[in-house]
Amino acid sequence: MSYTLIGTAVSLYTGKARGYLRWKNVPFREQLSTAQTYKSVILPRVGWPVVPVLLHDDGSEHGAVVQDTTEIIDYVEAHEPGPSVYPDGPVQKLAALILELFGDEWLVIPAMHYRWAYNRDFAQGEFGATSFPDLPPEEQRAAVQKSVDFFSGALPVLGICPESVPAVEAAFEAFLAAFEAHLEQYDFLFGTRPSIGDYGFLGPLYAHLLRDPASGEIMERLAPRVADWARRTHAPQHALTGDFLENDEIPPTLMPILEMFAAQQLPVLLDTAAALGEWGEANPDTQELPRILGFNKAVIGHGDNRVETDRAIIPYPLWMLQRVTDHLASLRGVDREQANELLRSIGAAKLIDFQSPLRLAREKFKLVRG
Repeated sequence: MSYTLIGTAVSLYTGKARGYLRWKNVPFREQLSTAQTYKSVILPRVGWPVVPVLLHDDGSEHGAVVQDTTEIIDYVEAHEPGPSVYPDGPVQKLAALILELFGDEWLVIPAMHYRWAYNRDFAQGEFGATSFPDLPPEEQRAAVQKSVDFFSGALPVLGICPESVPAVEAAFEAFLAAFEAHLEQYDFLFGTRPSIGDYGFLGPLYAHLLRDPASGEIMERLAPRVADWARRTHAPQHALTGDFLENDEIPPTLMPILEMFAAQQLPVLLDTAAALGEWGEANPDTQELPRILGFNKAVIGHGDNRVETDRAIIPYPLWMLQRVTDHLASLRGVDREQANELLRSIGAAKLIDFQSPLRLAREKFKLVRG
């Protein structure tokens, strides 16, 4: 039984999936997501243009198709033996799920900003080479111009505008400093084995921020250990080695990053939940959620470098937050008390009793009511 990962080196989320598959030592081949691949494979099997896509020859007539990176990782975890990227410790697992959410859905802000502010020419060349590998370079670049305009024009969806750029960059540099300090003592987030949180970080930090040359130079200069971590976490592995810290320990050096989640991303998630509740009441018979519920004000930045900006209300991160709150709800006794204490200590006490207005699920590669 074999796996095929459809994606490209320039894709943020393909980098996350590729790094995980390499660590898991799962034999797989990679298929470039060319324009022809979209037409002949992705659109017929997924229904909309997106990467990465994992195909699994599982012995069934047409094989399995998995699209979302979190679902890709969970699918492989369920089908392949060996160590897991999910810590057994209940508090470590809670923190790892939070950090995957922070990486996937918040570090995408600097990843997109630095790509299109400092690495646009490089990215356009990469998109062209991926989509139309048989064309000469200049024709490749011209052929993807509309796609590049679409992606770079989507920055306001994430709250990125001229007024918020200084806050975005200051917050990213603060994150780099905190992660650099952590990596002085630990190989990965929770010890010597990468966790689901590491792979949440890997997509933006490797595929965009390290691999793109201008932002890569910034990372190498400001946080060389983070650059080394990104290369190690993405590289092929030769053996499943490493362990999570004993006694369900949360390294003190992770606390500043967890506090960034609580201060920066959590308020946006709570506002999104409120908007989702209003949408649910206004659309009681609609199953599939729109990708954007509108725009509202959001605060972006770190510490004194914070700015209010217009940002899209994006419901997908609430599905990932649901993974956090489902895990929290499963805990009892001392485990629950310690998990609650972690949330209080990072400034995320509002998650202790949080209930989403709608249960969410993913069906046929789309976000729907659960």
